[in-house]
Amino acid sequence: MTTEPATAAARSTVYGYPRQGANRELKKAIEGYWRGRVTADALRSTAAGLRRGNWRRLAEAGIDEVPTGDFSYYDHVLDTTVMVGAIPARHRDAVAADPLDGYFAMARGTQDVAPLEMTKWFDTNYHYLVPELGPDTVFSADAAKQVAELEEAVALGLTARPVLLGPVTFLLLAKPAPGVSADFDPLTLLDRLLPVYAEVLALLRAAGAEWVQLDEPALVQDRTPAQLNAVGRAYRGLGALTDRPKLLVASYFDRLGEALPVLTKSPIEGLALDFTGPAAANLDALAAVGGLPGRRLVAGVVDGRNIWVNDLEKSLSTLGTLLGLAGRVDVSASCSLLHVPIDTAPERDVEPGILRWLAFAEQKTREVVTLAKGLAQGTDTIAAELAANRADLASRTNSPITFAPEVRARAAAVTGADARRSAPYAERSAAQRAHLRLPLLPTTTIGSFPQTDELRTARADLRAGRIGTVGYEERIRTEIQEVVAFQEKTGLDVLVHGEAERNDMVQYFAEQLTGYLATRHGWVQSYGTRYVRPPILAGDISRPEPMTVRWTSYAQSLTSRPVKGMLTGPVTMLAWSFVRDDQPLADTARQVALALRDEVGDLERSGTSVIQVDEPALRETLPLRAGDRAGYLAWATEAFRLTTGGVRPDTQIHTHMCYAEFGDIVRAIDELDADVISLEAARSHMQVASELAAHGYPREAGPGVYDIHSPRVPGADEAAALLRKGLEAIPPERLWVNPDCGLKTRGWPETRTSLENLVTAARTLRAELAAS
Repeated sequence: MTTEPATAAARSTVYGYPRQGANRELKKAIEGYWRGRVTADALRSTAAGLRRGNWRRLAEAGIDEVPTGDFSYYDHVLDTTVMVGAIPARHRDAVAADPLDGYFAMARGTQDVAPLEMTKWFDTNYHYLVPELGPDTVFSADAAKQVAELEEAVALGLTARPVLLGPVTFLLLAKPAPGVSADFDPLTLLDRLLPVYAEVLALLRAAGAEWVQLDEPALVQDRTPAQLNAVGRAYRGLGALTDRPKLLVASYFDRLGEALPVLTKSPIEGLALDFTGPAAANLDALAAVGGLPGRRLVAGVVDGRNIWVNDLEKSLSTLGTLLGLAGRVDVSASCSLLHVPIDTAPERDVEPGILRWLAFAEQKTREVVTLAKGLAQGTDTIAAELAANRADLASRTNSPITFAPEVRARAAAVTGADARRSAPYAERSAAQRAHLRLPLLPTTTIGSFPQTDELRTARADLRAGRIGTVGYEERIRTEIQEVVAFQEKTGLDVLVHGEAERNDMVQYFAEQLTGYLATRHGWVQSYGTRYVRPPILAGDISRPEPMTVRWTSYAQSLTSRPVKGMLTGPVTMLAWSFVRDDQPLADTARQVALALRDEVGDLERSGTSVIQVDEPALRETLPLRAGDRAGYLAWATEAFRLTTGGVRPDTQIHTHMCYAEFGDIVRAIDELDADVISLEAARSHMQVASELAAHGYPREAGPGVYDIHSPRVPGADEAAALLRKGLEAIPPERLWVNPDCGLKTRGWPETRTSLENLVTAARTLRAELAAS
């Protein structure tokens, strides 16, 4: 282990940068490749250009050390699966025949082969592909991507640091492969995996890497003594290697806790720690273990996950304290900037006085550079930047946008009775059955139907003034007619209007609520080529007028079957926005819940008998430390009940969640007191049905039988097999039949066939139950 000179000047760096390009060039190139319109060489050329552009952007801003290896066609965890040779058996032939097509097959599946499971990356809205491992897994090094990208950056004359997912986190994120016992612990493969990492590190050193960053975010979660022992063994082993670069172990999203002393005792040359939000506790913890004398500390003092300007003076104070705890202190964002948009400059629709409050990746990079300069050369050298920053912070604090007395008064007047239904579930269930008269195993969808090119064009034409409101609404009306007619013909029992008018399940509502700001170019990767524009929750929230009643009522006028009203729940409205950081989340959630409660009441009064309030982010926002979870779940479940608590007993309340580890929140799911919950289950092979049964979940549930994030169309037999598995855990009178998630990203041909097969499967199971 080498040490850093005690007087070394602070350097600036980041852990990663948005991948998509200013105009989402990567998304367009990849989707063009999938459609056969873009060649593999053209796709690779686009990707290489984006990487070079990112590095140049960072270098021109003053970043001293750029990251490599963080760029990905789909997902960095999937990239790690390839790097260590952990290709699932069902995908090996495809990968051998064409590595690029095989890579995308693992991510998306094919008609014949299922993809890897997908779930949320810790408590973010980014999705990763879950590695599948078993006792027979054989690892082998394939560092071609990592080495090539390092060489690209070095050829540009840049100081570059490869960023890899660490071996412990990789194994902790993995699951037993299909057919492997659920009791199998992937961490038992650590000693088999470490030699592969050793080989990769040697290859990166030979390619010019002085440092390699190994990301271990799983260490901010509660870890058992055995897991902590594995961490120590891993980094003693990697640290003892002679043919390797210097090792920088990075952890972020929360405090490192029990893993901190394990890492400081290991022979690594540096640590990269988060010092924002709850992770600010890392400061005292680092002091308690004696710091990092003679070693490198990369201090994440700029929030890499939210979009508010940094308090530079506060960050400088933290950095000043850290100077006494390490051989050298460098400055960074708290995590990869993957989680924020690229640049505020194109946001012409945001008032300039408000735009000054915001910092996207470009602005955060400059904050990092400014802080490093101030730390190394003194605050006098950044006096102008500090003065401007103080003015920006004061502008936000004193703005009337952030404070609405009537909203706060209403929230303060809420009582416990407001967050409770007027009748217990047993009475509600009987009233709903009598009112709705649905068959056994009722079929429905999650809400959205395909967003066609014609719909997107119509929205763009409306924004650009090429069509008027009348012409646009006629297009929406026609689409709703077609969606309702298709559902009736297919035989679905509870219909939806298809959400043709909605650009995004959060943004659509944010644009109609006070206190929110919308961006035009603020794209952030959610998964693969799916990008979203999270709105900015800047002030107190209220609903000036109904948001969904008009189109829901129109759809209901076209059919005698029930049409669901579709809303996004309060926790998801927070989680998928850039939320204000100047008041407790619980207070903001209550404001959003009251606004949505008004919408629920208006839907019910308009004749809507089934109302779905989606909360896919309930698990995503769960604190990473178990000790912090009770308080969060208390206000999160209360916010949902406050949204839905005012309806009649015979109004059926649905909720929906997807792509998360539901076992962690099954009690909270119960406490939502929804009448029906639909959940992702296809990729996880109905695991959630067993988790609900083990908890004794007493209400109705629809574990999904159609994975909408894959282009493959499940046959009726496959859907029926999944339903039979679901019936092993959930009795037929409480089992619904539905896809995993909304159909917005799918095309009409696959949607038609998949839903027809879903209805056929439900009818097959009804016949089997009737005959038994």
